[in-house]
Amino acid sequence: MCGLAGELRFDAQPADLAAIERITHHLAPRGPDAWGFHAQGPIALGHRRLKIMDLSDGSAQPMVDAHLGLSLAFNGAIYNFPELREELEALGYAFYSGGDTEVLLKGYHAWGEALLPKLNGMFAFAIWERDAQRLFIARDRLGVKPLYLSRTGQRLRFASALPALLKGGDINPILDPVALNHYLNFHAVVPAPRTLLAGIEKLPPASWMRIDASGKTEQKTWWTLPYGPREDEKHLTLEDWTDRVLDSTREAVAIRQRAAVDVGVLLSGGVDSSMLVGLLREVGVEDLSTFSIGFEDAGGERGDEFQYSDLIAKHYGTRHHQLRIAEREIIEQLPAAFRAMSEPMVSHDCIAFYLLSREVAKHCKVVQSGQGADELFAGYHWYPQVDGASDPYAAYREAFFDRSYDDYAATVAPKWLTANDAAGDFVREHFAMPGADAAVDKALRLDSTVMLVDDPVKRVDNMTMAWGLEARTPFLDYRLVELSARVPGKFKLPDGGKQVLKEAARRVIPSEVIDRKKGYFPVPGLKHLQGDTLNWVRELLLDPRQDRGLFNPAMLDRLLTDPQGQLTPLRGSKLWQLAALNLWLSEQGI
Repeated sequence: MCGLAGELRFDAQPADLAAIERITHHLAPRGPDAWGFHAQGPIALGHRRLKIMDLSDGSAQPMVDAHLGLSLAFNGAIYNFPELREELEALGYAFYSGGDTEVLLKGYHAWGEALLPKLNGMFAFAIWERDAQRLFIARDRLGVKPLYLSRTGQRLRFASALPALLKGGDINPILDPVALNHYLNFHAVVPAPRTLLAGIEKLPPASWMRIDASGKTEQKTWWTLPYGPREDEKHLTLEDWTDRVLDSTREAVAIRQRAAVDVGVLLSGGVDSSMLVGLLREVGVEDLSTFSIGFEDAGGERGDEFQYSDLIAKHYGTRHHQLRIAEREIIEQLPAAFRAMSEPMVSHDCIAFYLLSREVAKHCKVVQSGQGADELFAGYHWYPQVDGASDPYAAYREAFFDRSYDDYAATVAPKWLTANDAAGDFVREHFAMPGADAAVDKALRLDSTVMLVDDPVKRVDNMTMAWGLEARTPFLDYRLVELSARVPGKFKLPDGGKQVLKEAARRVIPSEVIDRKKGYFPVPGLKHLQGDTLNWVRELLLDPRQDRGLFNPAMLDRLLTDPQGQLTPLRGSKLWQLAALNLWLSEQGI
Protein backbone atom coordinates (compact mmCIF):
# COMPACT_ATOMS: atom_id res chain seq x y z
CA MET A 1 0.00 0.00 0.00
CA CYS A 2 1.27 3.41 -0.84
CA GLY A 3 0.39 6.88 -2.01
CA LEU A 4 0.84 8.27 -5.52
CA ALA A 5 0.68 11.69 -7.13
CA GLY A 6 1.30 13.18 -10.53
CA GLU A 7 0.82 15.96 -13.05
CA LEU A 8 0.43 15.93 -16.83
CA ARG A 9 0.75 19.26 -18.67
CA PHE A 10 -1.27 20.05 -21.80
CA ASP A 11 0.51 23.32 -22.69
CA ALA A 12 3.97 22.06 -23.73
CA GLN A 13 5.40 23.24 -20.41
CA PRO A 14 7.37 20.98 -18.06
CA ALA A 15 5.38 19.47 -15.22
CA ASP A 16 5.45 21.33 -11.90
CA LEU A 17 7.66 18.99 -9.88
CA ALA A 18 7.57 21.29 -6.85
CA ALA A 19 3.78 20.95 -6.68
CA ILE A 20 4.04 17.16 -6.95
CA GLU A 21 6.64 17.15 -4.19
CA ARG A 22 4.23 19.06 -1.92
CA ILE A 23 1.40 16.68 -2.70
CA THR A 24 3.59 13.62 -2.21
CA HIS A 25 4.94 14.91 1.08
CA HIS A 26 1.36 15.11 2.38
CA LEU A 27 0.92 11.42 1.49
CA ALA A 28 3.76 10.40 3.83
CA PRO A 29 1.53 8.51 6.33
CA ARG A 30 0.33 6.23 3.50
CA GLY A 31 3.91 5.28 2.67
CA PRO A 32 6.37 5.89 5.50
CA ASP A 33 9.09 3.51 4.25
CA ALA A 34 10.42 5.29 1.15
CA TRP A 35 9.66 7.95 -1.44
CA GLY A 36 10.62 8.88 -4.97
CA PHE A 37 9.95 11.19 -7.92
CA HIS A 38 10.21 11.02 -11.68
CA ALA A 39 9.86 13.96 -14.07
CA GLN A 40 10.12 13.86 -17.85
CA GLY A 41 8.84 16.76 -19.92
CA PRO A 42 5.08 17.15 -19.41
CA ILE A 43 4.82 14.41 -16.77
CA ALA A 44 5.85 14.25 -13.13
CA LEU A 45 5.15 11.35 -10.78
CA GLY A 46 5.57 11.12 -7.02
CA HIS A 47 5.29 8.13 -4.70
CA ARG A 48 5.33 7.21 -1.01
CA ARG A 49 6.01 3.55 -0.34
CA LEU A 50 4.81 1.09 2.29
CA LYS A 51 6.91 -2.05 1.84
CA ILE A 52 4.69 -5.14 1.84
CA MET A 53 5.21 -7.51 -1.10
CA ASP A 54 8.90 -6.92 -1.83
CA LEU A 55 11.00 -5.35 0.92
CA SER A 56 13.97 -4.65 -1.38
CA ASP A 57 14.70 -1.46 -3.31
CA GLY A 58 14.02 -3.39 -6.51
CA SER A 59 10.36 -2.42 -6.21
CA ALA A 60 11.03 1.26 -5.52
CA GLN A 61 8.69 3.74 -7.18
CA PRO A 62 8.07 5.50 -9.43
CA MET A 63 9.31 2.49 -11.38
CA VAL A 64 10.92 3.47 -14.68
CA ASP A 65 11.70 0.99 -17.46
CA ALA A 66 13.69 2.88 -20.08
CA HIS A 67 13.74 -0.12 -22.42
CA LEU A 68 9.94 -0.40 -22.47
CA GLY A 69 9.46 3.37 -22.27
CA LEU A 70 7.11 3.14 -19.28
CA SER A 71 7.00 4.82 -15.87
CA LEU A 72 4.65 3.64 -13.12
CA ALA A 73 3.30 4.93 -9.81
CA PHE A 74 1.06 2.39 -8.08
CA ASN A 75 -0.97 2.18 -4.88
CA GLY A 76 -2.39 -1.14 -3.77
CA ALA A 77 -1.65 -4.85 -3.92
CA ILE A 78 -1.94 -7.36 -6.76
CA TYR A 79 -2.49 -10.69 -5.02
CA ASN A 80 -2.15 -12.89 -8.10
CA PHE A 81 1.11 -11.31 -9.25
CA PRO A 82 3.10 -14.61 -9.08
CA GLU A 83 0.74 -16.23 -11.60
CA LEU A 84 0.81 -13.17 -13.86
CA ARG A 85 4.60 -13.10 -13.65
CA GLU A 86 4.72 -16.68 -14.92
CA GLU A 87 2.54 -15.70 -17.88
CA LEU A 88 4.81 -12.77 -18.67
CA GLU A 89 7.98 -14.83 -18.36
CA ALA A 90 6.48 -17.27 -20.85
CA LEU A 91 6.11 -14.29 -23.20
CA GLY A 92 9.81 -13.49 -22.81
CA TYR A 93 9.77 -10.78 -20.13
CA ALA A 94 12.63 -10.80 -17.61
CA PHE A 95 12.26 -9.53 -14.03
CA TYR A 96 14.73 -7.94 -11.63
CA SER A 97 12.44 -7.52 -8.59
CA GLY A 98 10.27 -9.84 -6.54
CA GLY A 99 7.08 -7.82 -6.11
CA ASP A 100 3.85 -6.89 -7.83
CA THR A 101 4.91 -3.45 -9.12
CA GLU A 102 7.12 -4.72 -11.92
CA VAL A 103 4.46 -7.28 -12.87
CA LEU A 104 1.96 -4.45 -13.24
CA LEU A 105 4.31 -2.40 -15.40
CA LYS A 106 5.27 -5.26 -17.73
CA GLY A 107 1.73 -6.59 -17.78
CA TYR A 108 0.58 -3.24 -19.14
CA HIS A 109 3.29 -3.36 -21.79
CA ALA A 110 2.15 -6.83 -22.83
CA TRP A 111 -1.62 -6.42 -22.69
CA GLY A 112 -2.49 -2.72 -22.39
CA GLU A 113 -5.86 -2.12 -20.75
CA ALA A 114 -6.65 -5.82 -21.24
CA LEU A 115 -4.40 -6.32 -18.21
CA LEU A 116 -7.09 -4.97 -15.88
CA PRO A 117 -9.49 -7.97 -15.93
CA LYS A 118 -6.50 -10.22 -15.19
CA LEU A 119 -5.75 -8.44 -11.90
CA ASN A 120 -6.94 -9.79 -8.57
CA GLY A 121 -6.29 -7.03 -6.10
CA MET A 122 -6.91 -3.48 -4.99
CA PHE A 123 -5.23 -0.77 -6.99
CA ALA A 124 -5.03 2.71 -8.38
CA PHE A 125 -2.12 3.43 -10.70
CA ALA A 126 -0.71 5.78 -13.29
CA ILE A 127 1.49 4.71 -16.22
CA TRP A 128 3.26 7.18 -18.50
CA GLU A 129 3.94 5.95 -22.04
CA ARG A 130 7.04 7.88 -23.08
CA ASP A 131 6.92 7.24 -26.82
CA ALA A 132 3.16 7.75 -27.21
CA GLN A 133 3.27 10.74 -24.83
CA ARG A 134 0.15 9.64 -23.02
CA LEU A 135 -0.94 8.80 -19.49
CA PHE A 136 -3.03 5.80 -18.44
CA ILE A 137 -4.73 5.79 -15.03
CA ALA A 138 -6.99 3.08 -13.62
CA ARG A 139 -8.85 2.05 -10.49
CA ASP A 140 -9.87 -1.38 -9.19
CA ARG A 141 -13.31 -2.92 -9.59
CA LEU A 142 -14.78 -1.82 -6.25
CA GLY A 143 -12.77 1.34 -5.71
CA VAL A 144 -10.86 -0.02 -2.72
CA LYS A 145 -7.97 2.25 -3.66
CA PRO A 146 -8.80 5.92 -4.31
CA LEU A 147 -7.65 8.30 -7.03
CA TYR A 148 -8.58 12.00 -6.96
CA LEU A 149 -8.28 14.30 -9.98
CA SER A 150 -8.00 18.05 -10.53
CA ARG A 151 -8.11 19.32 -14.11
CA THR A 152 -7.67 22.72 -15.68
CA GLY A 153 -7.13 23.76 -19.28
CA GLN A 154 -3.37 23.52 -18.75
CA ARG A 155 -2.91 20.36 -16.69
CA LEU A 156 -4.26 17.28 -14.93
CA ARG A 157 -3.17 16.47 -11.38
CA PHE A 158 -3.98 13.32 -9.45
CA ALA A 159 -3.31 11.88 -6.00
CA SER A 160 -4.34 9.13 -3.60
CA ALA A 161 -5.96 11.61 -1.22
CA LEU A 162 -8.01 14.76 -1.73
CA PRO A 163 -6.30 16.77 1.05
CA ALA A 164 -2.93 16.03 -0.53
CA LEU A 165 -4.15 17.32 -3.89
CA LEU A 166 -5.05 20.63 -2.23
CA LYS A 167 -1.42 21.00 -1.13
CA GLY A 168 -0.35 21.33 -4.75
CA GLY A 169 -2.15 24.67 -5.00
CA ASP A 170 -4.04 26.06 -8.00
CA ILE A 171 -7.38 24.70 -6.71
CA ASN A 172 -10.26 26.88 -5.57
CA PRO A 173 -11.90 24.78 -2.82
CA ILE A 174 -15.54 25.68 -3.41
CA LEU A 175 -18.28 23.29 -2.31
CA ASP A 176 -20.39 21.59 -4.96
CA PRO A 177 -24.11 22.11 -4.09
CA VAL A 178 -25.11 18.84 -5.76
CA ALA A 179 -22.48 16.95 -3.76
CA LEU A 180 -23.73 18.65 -0.59
CA ASN A 181 -27.21 17.38 -1.45
CA HIS A 182 -25.82 13.84 -1.68
CA TYR A 183 -23.88 14.25 1.57
CA LEU A 184 -26.89 15.39 3.59
CA ASN A 185 -29.38 12.93 2.09
CA PHE A 186 -27.53 9.82 0.88
CA HIS A 187 -25.81 9.10 4.22
CA ALA A 188 -22.70 11.15 3.30
CA VAL A 189 -22.20 9.14 0.11
CA VAL A 190 -21.11 11.35 -2.79
CA PRO A 191 -21.00 9.08 -5.86
CA ALA A 192 -18.09 9.35 -8.30
CA PRO A 193 -17.02 11.34 -10.17
CA ARG A 194 -18.17 14.08 -7.79
CA THR A 195 -16.52 15.01 -4.52
CA LEU A 196 -17.70 17.61 -2.04
CA LEU A 197 -15.41 20.14 -3.78
CA ALA A 198 -16.38 21.44 -7.21
CA GLY A 199 -12.77 21.54 -8.45
CA ILE A 200 -11.87 17.94 -7.59
CA GLU A 201 -13.24 14.67 -8.96
CA LYS A 202 -12.51 11.03 -8.27
CA LEU A 203 -11.95 8.39 -10.91
CA PRO A 204 -14.95 6.03 -10.68
CA PRO A 205 -14.34 2.44 -9.60
CA ALA A 206 -13.68 -0.05 -12.42
CA SER A 207 -12.72 2.81 -14.74
CA TRP A 208 -9.68 3.72 -16.75
CA MET A 209 -8.73 6.99 -18.39
CA ARG A 210 -6.19 7.69 -21.12
CA ILE A 211 -4.98 11.27 -21.58
CA ASP A 212 -2.42 12.48 -24.10
CA ALA A 213 -0.16 15.51 -23.83
CA SER A 214 -2.68 17.69 -25.68
CA GLY A 215 -5.40 16.89 -23.15
CA LYS A 216 -7.37 14.55 -25.41
CA THR A 217 -9.10 12.11 -23.08
CA GLU A 218 -10.69 8.68 -23.39
CA GLN A 219 -12.48 7.02 -20.47
CA LYS A 220 -14.15 3.62 -20.08
CA THR A 221 -15.75 1.40 -17.47
CA TRP A 222 -13.91 -1.92 -17.63
CA TRP A 223 -16.02 -4.08 -15.27
CA THR A 224 -19.69 -4.31 -14.32
CA LEU A 225 -21.55 -6.52 -11.85
CA PRO A 226 -24.60 -8.35 -13.27
CA TYR A 227 -27.08 -9.86 -10.80
CA GLY A 228 -28.96 -13.15 -10.90
CA PRO A 229 -27.87 -16.78 -11.40
CA ARG A 230 -26.56 -18.03 -14.71
CA GLU A 231 -28.73 -20.48 -16.61
CA ASP A 232 -26.66 -23.43 -15.36
CA GLU A 233 -27.03 -22.23 -11.74
CA LYS A 234 -30.80 -21.80 -11.51
CA HIS A 235 -31.29 -25.29 -10.09
CA LEU A 236 -28.77 -24.88 -7.26
CA THR A 237 -29.91 -25.42 -3.67
CA LEU A 238 -28.90 -23.50 -0.55
CA GLU A 239 -26.35 -26.20 0.20
CA ASP A 240 -24.88 -25.90 -3.31
CA TRP A 241 -24.52 -22.13 -2.97
CA THR A 242 -23.07 -22.55 0.52
CA ASP A 243 -20.36 -24.86 -0.86
CA ARG A 244 -19.45 -22.32 -3.51
CA VAL A 245 -19.45 -19.34 -1.16
CA LEU A 246 -17.26 -21.14 1.37
CA ASP A 247 -14.77 -22.27 -1.29
CA SER A 248 -14.56 -18.78 -2.77
CA THR A 249 -14.14 -17.13 0.64
CA ARG A 250 -11.37 -19.61 1.50
CA GLU A 251 -9.52 -18.68 -1.68
CA ALA A 252 -9.98 -14.96 -1.05
CA VAL A 253 -8.62 -15.20 2.50
CA ALA A 254 -5.68 -17.39 1.50
CA ILE A 255 -4.51 -15.22 -1.40
CA ARG A 256 -4.55 -12.14 0.87
CA GLN A 257 -1.91 -13.75 3.05
CA ARG A 258 0.64 -13.10 0.30
CA ALA A 259 3.02 -10.60 1.87
CA ALA A 260 6.60 -10.37 3.07
CA VAL A 261 5.32 -9.22 6.49
CA ASP A 262 2.92 -10.58 9.13
CA VAL A 263 -0.83 -10.20 8.54
CA GLY A 264 -3.31 -9.67 11.41
CA VAL A 265 -7.12 -9.41 11.62
CA LEU A 266 -9.44 -6.61 12.78
CA LEU A 267 -11.80 -8.67 14.94
CA SER A 268 -15.17 -7.16 15.84
CA GLY A 269 -16.62 -10.45 17.02
CA GLY A 270 -19.22 -10.54 14.25
CA VAL A 271 -19.70 -13.30 11.70
CA ASP A 272 -17.54 -11.72 9.00
CA SER A 273 -14.33 -10.97 10.90
CA SER A 274 -14.66 -14.16 12.98
CA MET A 275 -14.89 -16.17 9.77
CA LEU A 276 -11.63 -14.62 8.57
CA VAL A 277 -9.89 -15.77 11.75
CA GLY A 278 -11.26 -19.29 11.39
CA LEU A 279 -10.24 -19.56 7.73
CA LEU A 280 -6.75 -18.22 8.43
CA ARG A 281 -6.33 -20.94 11.03
CA GLU A 282 -7.52 -23.45 8.42
CA VAL A 283 -4.77 -22.44 5.99
CA GLY A 284 -2.16 -22.91 8.69
CA VAL A 285 -1.53 -19.42 10.08
CA GLU A 286 -0.30 -20.19 13.59
CA ASP A 287 0.87 -16.98 15.27
CA LEU A 288 -2.15 -14.84 14.37
CA SER A 289 -2.65 -11.38 15.90
CA THR A 290 -6.21 -10.06 16.33
CA PHE A 291 -7.37 -6.60 17.38
CA SER A 292 -10.62 -5.28 18.90
CA ILE A 293 -11.80 -1.88 20.14
CA GLY A 294 -14.44 -0.69 22.60
CA PHE A 295 -15.76 2.60 23.96
CA GLU A 296 -17.48 3.91 27.06
CA ASP A 297 -21.19 3.17 27.38
CA ALA A 298 -23.53 6.13 26.72
CA GLY A 299 -27.27 6.69 26.47
CA GLY A 300 -27.90 3.23 27.88
CA GLU A 301 -26.00 1.65 24.98
CA ARG A 302 -23.07 -0.70 25.44
CA GLY A 303 -19.85 0.55 23.89
CA ASP A 304 -18.12 -2.73 23.10
CA GLU A 305 -18.69 -6.29 21.92
CA PHE A 306 -15.68 -7.77 23.63
CA GLN A 307 -17.56 -10.87 24.79
CA TYR A 308 -17.73 -12.07 21.17
CA SER A 309 -14.26 -11.03 20.02
CA ASP A 310 -12.81 -12.57 23.21
CA LEU A 311 -14.70 -15.79 22.47
CA ILE A 312 -13.16 -16.08 19.00
CA ALA A 313 -9.69 -15.08 20.19
CA LYS A 314 -9.80 -17.72 22.92
CA HIS A 315 -11.28 -20.39 20.63
CA TYR A 316 -8.47 -19.99 18.11
CA GLY A 317 -5.70 -19.03 20.52
CA THR A 318 -4.84 -15.78 18.77
CA ARG A 319 -2.48 -13.14 20.08
CA HIS A 320 -5.34 -10.81 20.98
CA HIS A 321 -5.13 -7.06 21.60
CA GLN A 322 -8.08 -5.27 23.23
CA LEU A 323 -8.23 -1.48 23.03
CA ARG A 324 -10.53 0.54 25.34
CA ILE A 325 -11.19 4.20 24.53
CA ALA A 326 -12.56 6.86 26.90
CA GLU A 327 -14.98 9.55 25.67
CA ARG A 328 -12.37 12.22 26.37
CA GLU A 329 -9.97 10.61 23.90
CA ILE A 330 -12.65 10.52 21.20
CA ILE A 331 -12.98 14.31 21.35
CA GLU A 332 -9.20 14.75 21.45
CA GLN A 333 -8.60 12.55 18.40
CA LEU A 334 -11.57 13.52 16.20
CA PRO A 335 -9.78 16.47 14.54
CA ALA A 336 -6.86 14.25 13.52
CA ALA A 337 -9.21 11.56 12.23
CA PHE A 338 -11.08 14.10 10.10
CA ARG A 339 -7.79 15.52 8.87
CA ALA A 340 -7.04 12.05 7.50
CA MET A 341 -10.34 11.81 5.59
CA SER A 342 -10.34 12.48 1.87
CA GLU A 343 -14.03 13.33 2.18
CA PRO A 344 -16.18 13.83 5.29
CA MET A 345 -17.76 10.66 6.65
CA VAL A 346 -20.46 10.49 9.31
CA SER A 347 -20.20 6.85 10.37
CA HIS A 348 -19.28 6.75 14.03
CA ASP A 349 -16.86 3.91 13.54
CA CYS A 350 -14.47 6.14 11.57
CA ILE A 351 -12.93 7.15 14.88
CA ALA A 352 -12.94 3.49 15.91
CA PHE A 353 -10.94 2.51 12.83
CA TYR A 354 -8.63 5.47 13.27
CA LEU A 355 -7.75 4.68 16.89
CA LEU A 356 -7.65 0.94 16.31
CA SER A 357 -5.30 1.41 13.34
CA ARG A 358 -2.99 3.52 15.49
CA GLU A 359 -2.62 0.58 17.86
CA VAL A 360 -2.48 -2.13 15.19
CA ALA A 361 0.30 -0.33 13.31
CA LYS A 362 2.55 -0.91 16.32
CA HIS A 363 2.30 -4.66 15.73
CA CYS A 364 1.48 -5.30 12.03
CA LYS A 365 1.76 -3.67 8.62
CA VAL A 366 -1.14 -5.62 7.10
CA VAL A 367 -4.55 -6.68 8.43
CA GLN A 368 -7.51 -8.50 6.99
CA SER A 369 -10.90 -6.91 7.60
CA GLY A 370 -14.51 -7.99 7.00
CA GLN A 371 -15.92 -5.05 5.03
CA GLY A 372 -18.32 -5.85 2.21
CA ALA A 373 -20.14 -8.92 3.49
CA ASP A 374 -23.29 -7.00 4.49
CA GLU A 375 -23.60 -5.29 1.11
CA LEU A 376 -22.90 -8.47 -0.85
CA PHE A 377 -24.99 -10.92 1.13
CA ALA A 378 -27.89 -8.69 2.30
CA GLY A 379 -26.93 -8.18 5.92
CA TYR A 380 -28.72 -4.87 6.48
CA HIS A 381 -32.27 -4.44 7.75
CA TRP A 382 -33.55 -2.55 4.70
CA TYR A 383 -33.14 -5.39 2.21
CA PRO A 384 -36.29 -7.30 3.30
CA GLN A 385 -38.21 -4.00 3.21
CA VAL A 386 -37.10 -3.38 -0.38
CA ASP A 387 -37.73 -6.99 -1.41
CA GLY A 388 -41.37 -6.92 -0.43
CA ALA A 389 -42.16 -3.38 -1.58
CA SER A 390 -44.43 -2.36 -4.44
CA ASP A 391 -42.05 0.58 -5.00
CA PRO A 392 -38.48 -0.62 -4.25
CA TYR A 393 -36.99 2.85 -4.69
CA ALA A 394 -39.41 4.42 -2.20
CA ALA A 395 -38.75 1.63 0.32
CA TYR A 396 -34.99 2.04 -0.02
CA ARG A 397 -35.19 5.78 0.36
CA GLU A 398 -37.40 5.56 3.44
CA ALA A 399 -34.99 3.14 5.14
CA PHE A 400 -31.61 4.58 4.11
CA PHE A 401 -31.83 8.29 3.29
CA ASP A 402 -31.01 10.63 6.16
CA ARG A 403 -33.54 13.28 5.12
CA SER A 404 -36.53 13.96 2.94
CA TYR A 405 -36.06 16.65 0.31
CA ASP A 406 -38.13 19.06 2.42
CA ASP A 407 -35.98 18.41 5.49
CA TYR A 408 -32.84 18.94 3.39
CA ALA A 409 -34.29 22.22 2.03
CA ALA A 410 -34.88 23.38 5.60
CA THR A 411 -31.32 22.42 6.61
CA VAL A 412 -29.17 24.25 4.04
CA ALA A 413 -28.96 27.98 3.46
CA PRO A 414 -30.78 29.07 0.24
CA LYS A 415 -27.46 29.63 -1.57
CA TRP A 416 -26.69 25.90 -1.40
CA LEU A 417 -30.13 24.52 -2.19
CA THR A 418 -30.46 22.43 -5.35
CA ALA A 419 -33.71 22.79 -7.25
CA ASN A 420 -33.94 19.05 -7.88
CA ASP A 421 -33.73 16.05 -5.57
CA ALA A 422 -30.22 15.16 -6.76
CA ALA A 423 -29.56 12.19 -4.47
CA GLY A 424 -33.04 10.78 -4.98
CA ASP A 425 -32.78 11.13 -8.75
CA PHE A 426 -29.42 9.34 -8.70
CA VAL A 427 -30.78 6.35 -6.78
CA ARG A 428 -33.96 6.18 -8.88
CA GLU A 429 -31.90 6.10 -12.09
CA HIS A 430 -29.54 3.49 -10.64
CA PHE A 431 -32.48 1.23 -9.74
CA ALA A 432 -33.77 1.55 -13.32
CA MET A 433 -30.50 0.38 -14.92
CA PRO A 434 -30.53 -3.07 -16.59
CA GLY A 435 -28.64 -5.97 -15.04
CA ALA A 436 -30.59 -6.40 -11.79
CA ASP A 437 -34.19 -7.52 -12.17
CA ALA A 438 -35.21 -8.44 -8.62
CA ALA A 439 -35.99 -5.55 -6.27
CA VAL A 440 -33.51 -6.68 -3.64
CA ASP A 441 -30.82 -7.05 -6.31
CA LYS A 442 -31.33 -3.42 -7.33
CA ALA A 443 -30.61 -2.36 -3.75
CA LEU A 444 -27.67 -4.75 -3.40
CA ARG A 445 -26.13 -3.51 -6.65
CA LEU A 446 -26.43 0.12 -5.56
CA ASP A 447 -24.95 -0.62 -2.15
CA SER A 448 -22.13 -2.83 -3.49
CA THR A 449 -20.98 -0.56 -6.30
CA VAL A 450 -21.74 2.90 -4.86
CA MET A 451 -22.46 3.02 -1.12
CA LEU A 452 -19.81 0.44 -0.22
CA VAL A 453 -17.18 2.32 -2.22
CA ASP A 454 -17.82 5.72 -0.68
CA ASP A 455 -18.58 4.70 2.89
CA PRO A 456 -17.16 1.46 4.38
CA VAL A 457 -14.33 0.99 1.87
CA LYS A 458 -13.26 4.64 1.92
CA ARG A 459 -13.48 4.66 5.70
CA VAL A 460 -11.14 1.70 6.03
CA ASP A 461 -8.65 3.03 3.48
CA ASN A 462 -8.48 6.53 4.99
CA MET A 463 -8.31 5.48 8.63
CA THR A 464 -5.81 2.62 8.24
CA MET A 465 -3.55 4.48 5.83
CA ALA A 466 -3.35 7.39 8.26
CA TRP A 467 -1.05 5.07 10.22
CA GLY A 468 0.72 3.30 7.35
CA LEU A 469 -1.40 0.17 7.81
CA GLU A 470 -2.60 -1.88 4.84
CA ALA A 471 -6.13 -3.28 5.16
CA ARG A 472 -7.12 -6.20 2.95
CA THR A 473 -10.78 -7.09 2.45
CA PRO A 474 -11.32 -10.72 1.35
CA PHE A 475 -15.08 -10.31 0.87
CA LEU A 476 -14.26 -7.82 -1.89
CA ASP A 477 -12.29 -10.38 -3.91
CA TYR A 478 -13.87 -9.92 -7.32
CA ARG A 479 -14.50 -13.67 -7.73
CA LEU A 480 -16.47 -13.76 -4.47
CA VAL A 481 -18.27 -10.52 -5.37
CA GLU A 482 -19.35 -11.90 -8.74
CA LEU A 483 -20.47 -15.14 -7.09
CA SER A 484 -22.47 -13.28 -4.43
CA ALA A 485 -24.31 -11.32 -7.11
CA ARG A 486 -25.48 -14.59 -8.69
CA VAL A 487 -26.85 -16.00 -5.42
CA PRO A 488 -30.65 -15.52 -5.43
CA GLY A 489 -32.10 -13.25 -2.78
CA LYS A 490 -34.08 -16.13 -1.28
CA PHE A 491 -30.76 -17.57 -0.06
CA LYS A 492 -29.54 -14.27 1.38
CA LEU A 493 -32.52 -12.68 3.13
CA PRO A 494 -33.55 -15.38 5.67
CA ASP A 495 -32.05 -15.71 9.17
CA GLY A 496 -31.83 -11.95 9.58
CA GLY A 497 -29.83 -11.64 6.34
CA LYS A 498 -26.64 -13.23 4.99
CA GLN A 499 -28.18 -16.72 5.21
CA VAL A 500 -25.83 -18.37 2.72
CA LEU A 501 -22.76 -16.75 4.29
CA LYS A 502 -23.89 -17.75 7.79
CA GLU A 503 -24.37 -21.33 6.61
CA ALA A 504 -20.83 -21.27 5.24
CA ALA A 505 -19.56 -19.80 8.51
CA ARG A 506 -21.20 -22.61 10.53
CA ARG A 507 -18.70 -24.99 8.98
CA VAL A 508 -15.82 -22.88 10.29
CA ILE A 509 -16.58 -20.92 13.49
CA PRO A 510 -18.57 -21.34 16.75
CA SER A 511 -22.33 -20.82 16.38
CA GLU A 512 -22.42 -18.32 19.29
CA VAL A 513 -21.13 -15.53 17.05
CA ILE A 514 -23.47 -16.47 14.20
CA ASP A 515 -26.79 -16.70 16.05
CA ARG A 516 -26.58 -13.38 17.83
CA LYS A 517 -28.01 -9.96 17.14
CA LYS A 518 -26.09 -8.11 14.45
CA GLY A 519 -23.45 -5.79 15.88
CA TYR A 520 -21.09 -3.09 14.65
CA PHE A 521 -18.29 -0.85 15.95
CA PRO A 522 -20.42 1.08 18.48
CA VAL A 523 -19.36 4.59 19.52
CA PRO A 524 -22.25 5.59 21.81
CA GLY A 525 -20.68 8.95 22.68
CA LEU A 526 -21.16 10.17 19.10
CA LYS A 527 -24.59 8.64 18.64
CA HIS A 528 -26.01 10.00 21.90
CA LEU A 529 -24.60 13.53 21.87
CA GLN A 530 -24.54 14.76 25.44
CA GLY A 531 -22.28 16.33 28.06
CA ASP A 532 -18.80 17.35 26.93
CA THR A 533 -19.31 15.94 23.44
CA LEU A 534 -22.47 17.99 22.89
CA ASN A 535 -20.73 21.13 24.17
CA TRP A 536 -17.88 20.49 21.75
CA VAL A 537 -20.32 20.07 18.84
CA ARG A 538 -22.16 23.27 19.83
CA GLU A 539 -18.92 25.25 19.82
CA LEU A 540 -17.93 23.75 16.47
CA LEU A 541 -21.19 24.81 14.83
CA LEU A 542 -21.77 28.18 16.51
CA ASP A 543 -18.24 29.61 16.49
CA PRO A 544 -18.45 32.65 14.14
CA ARG A 545 -15.01 31.74 12.78
CA GLN A 546 -16.45 28.41 11.58
CA ASP A 547 -19.55 29.93 9.96
CA ARG A 548 -19.46 29.23 6.22
CA GLY A 549 -23.08 30.10 5.60
CA LEU A 550 -23.96 26.48 4.82
CA PHE A 551 -26.80 25.85 7.23
CA ASN A 552 -30.12 27.43 8.12
CA PRO A 553 -29.71 28.98 11.61
CA ALA A 554 -33.23 27.92 12.59
CA MET A 555 -32.41 24.28 11.85
CA LEU A 556 -29.14 24.51 13.79
CA ASP A 557 -31.03 25.86 16.78
CA ARG A 558 -33.59 23.08 16.52
CA LEU A 559 -30.95 20.35 16.34
CA LEU A 560 -28.90 21.77 19.21
CA THR A 561 -31.99 22.13 21.39
CA ASP A 562 -33.08 18.51 20.94
CA PRO A 563 -30.22 16.42 19.50
CA GLN A 564 -31.69 13.10 20.69
CA GLY A 565 -35.01 13.83 19.02
CA GLN A 566 -33.50 14.50 15.58
CA LEU A 567 -32.25 11.15 14.34
CA THR A 568 -32.06 9.68 10.84
CA PRO A 569 -33.85 6.45 9.82
CA LEU A 570 -30.53 4.69 10.44
CA ARG A 571 -30.61 6.10 14.00
CA GLY A 572 -27.74 8.46 13.33
CA SER A 573 -27.56 12.02 14.62
CA LYS A 574 -28.54 14.74 12.14
CA LEU A 575 -26.64 17.18 14.34
CA TRP A 576 -23.48 15.08 14.14
CA GLN A 577 -23.72 15.08 10.35
CA LEU A 578 -23.52 18.88 10.24
CA ALA A 579 -20.76 18.97 12.84
CA ALA A 580 -18.76 16.38 10.89
CA LEU A 581 -18.92 18.49 7.73
CA ASN A 582 -17.82 21.62 9.58
CA LEU A 583 -14.99 19.74 11.28
CA TRP A 584 -13.72 18.28 8.00
CA LEU A 585 -13.75 21.66 6.26
CA SER A 586 -11.87 23.23 9.17
CA GLU A 587 -9.24 20.50 9.27
CA GLN A 588 -8.66 20.86 5.51
CA GLY A 589 -8.30 24.64 5.82
CA ILE A 590 -11.40 25.31 3.69
